[in-house]
Amino acid sequence: MEIFEVGPCESSYKMGYEIGQRFSSLIQSRLAADLILQNQLHPFAKTGLGARLINSLSDNNRNVFPRYWDELLGVADGCGVPILDIILINFRKEILAFIPKDEGVNVPEDTDTSDDCSDILVSRDDMSIAAHNEDANLALVGHTYLIKANFSGGLSYTAYTYAGELPSCAFGFNSHGVAFTLNSVPPLLDEIVAGDIGLNFISRDLLEATSIGDALKKIQSSAVSIGHSYNLMDIPTRKIINVETASKNRISVHEINSKPFFHANMYLHLQVPQVQDENSKTRQERAALLPKETKDDFLSLLGNTDDKKYPIYMTGEILFTKVHKAYPPSKNLMVASNNLRMVGQSTDYCFEF
Repeated sequence: MEIFEVGPCESSYKMGYEIGQRFSSLIQSRLAADLILQNQLHPFAKTGLGARLINSLSDNNRNVFPRYWDELLGVADGCGVPILDIILINFRKEILAFIPKDEGVNVPEDTDTSDDCSDILVSRDDMSIAAHNEDANLALVGHTYLIKANFSGGLSYTAYTYAGELPSCAFGFNSHGVAFTLNSVPPLLDEIVAGDIGLNFISRDLLEATSIGDALKKIQSSAVSIGHSYNLMDIPTRKIINVETASKNRISVHEINSKPFFHANMYLHLQVPQVQDENSKTRQERAALLPKETKDDFLSLLGNTDDKKYPIYMTGEILFTKVHKAYPPSKNLMVASNNLRMVGQSTDYCFEF
């Protein structure tokens, strides 16, 4: 997987343009292969309801995050694709929930809309670990890259990025020692607010957080359209928290301690009506039975395939496995291991702070 270092740039648009230009073929390939985009988002965007929703999302997010909006414009221009395509993939989660099921949109039976990530977290005196499986639909296999962005004020970040999207709806870390991984959660439709702030803009903002407290403020201050789960890490202090959010500024914070904490794709501590997802429930139940004492235990847990229908390790769809390790007294490491079994690739990356 390529790591592209970009910046400092004269503007956010220029940074987006350079990213779009560098990965133009990858972005164009992702857009062409994305059945959700082609069969659901495009047809919906042509309807009156779809156009109004997209305009509302665009206006609200551009007003709150003008620099990140300029990045999106730069990506679209840099890779030579319509800005609408870039908008649709960046607001995918905020749009899909509002597509009427009875409009006769042609959705192939094998179209996968799942986002089944898994995390195991622990923080104790001898070891702090945040380990993450990055899973997504098949259109994203081979359509991801790592961005290392540098800014004139000294800030830099590294982010695992889906082609054409803002960094990062998966995981990343910055030069202030803030790192995060993400898990989608499935609230009911009544819990989603049309046209509010998109998840990709919030996670892009997290990459500029100056501390774990600042990251939490960024999450709390945003009126999100749809909820999410954030695993925030402070690398110097080895503090880890899980933050669950929902629309209407609802939030719950759980500080990770010596008791291992596994998170799939369901709310665990924020009381929100949610879709009962058998996949997540099965992974959650399986993780509760597995040993969780050593680093190898945690890695083994993320690689578990004992349940053939709903394994923790998604052999057909997993994009990435990331492990953040912090050992005393001063060594802090982030290790990411690519596990694309279906295409037979395996690459390790190690990032040292």
